[in-house]
Amino acid sequence: MKGRARLLAALLLAVGIALVLSLRGGVDAQTLEQWIDAAGLAGPLVFISLYVMTTLLFLPGSLLTLAGGALFGPVWGTLINLTGATLGAALAFLVARYLAADWVQARAGGMLGRLIRGVEAEGWRFVAFTRLVPLFPFNLLNYALGLTRIPFVAYLLATAVCMLPGALAYTWLGYAGREAAAGGEGLIRKGLIALALLAALAFLPRLVARLGKTHSNPHRQPDH
Repeated sequence: MKGRARLLAALLLAVGIALVLSLRGGVDAQTLEQWIDAAGLAGPLVFISLYVMTTLLFLPGSLLTLAGGALFGPVWGTLINLTGATLGAALAFLVARYLAADWVQARAGGMLGRLIRGVEAEGWRFVAFTRLVPLFPFNLLNYALGLTRIPFVAYLLATAVCMLPGALAYTWLGYAGREAAAGGEGLIRKGLIALALLAALAFLPRLVARLGKTHSNPHRQPDH
């Protein structure tokens, strides 16, 4: 099983390197849209594949998330963005666990020790916390968590569920931006929804931090 996982990870890295070399000049929004249109029904799969490689290769995914909202709309865009981000995070985890442990350990540095202690103390809850509260760089976090003892399934579920709020907010923002550029109807309502989602996303770390303190001290007396 481990041999197959190593082979898969090596193949993915080779594909990723080839992709980076082919995209050295960059891909603008118009080119990306042309690719998706040309792919027809396979367009979402092309976009998800690009998102996975972006995650694996430490490239910023926020712009791609905005593009997903603009290309696919708020509902399908959120699902497609979340799928790409989750698959990318899962593959980075497997690469670190079965193929590139030494490289990841050197890259993560002191962060790795904190992650290991956090996972040992809280398990999947710690993974959920790091997804909701951006304490660590997303792309490096995916690899570093592969060196902890958390089971893959627990990591995958916590990652998918807790990345949903951010995926929804940024996807809607990309959708609202395209509607504004195209002069679509209901711009004020869509813009207000985008602002509300971003405000909720900004407030979420504080809420999670408070819940974390309450969880760590369940016998704390309520304030009067």
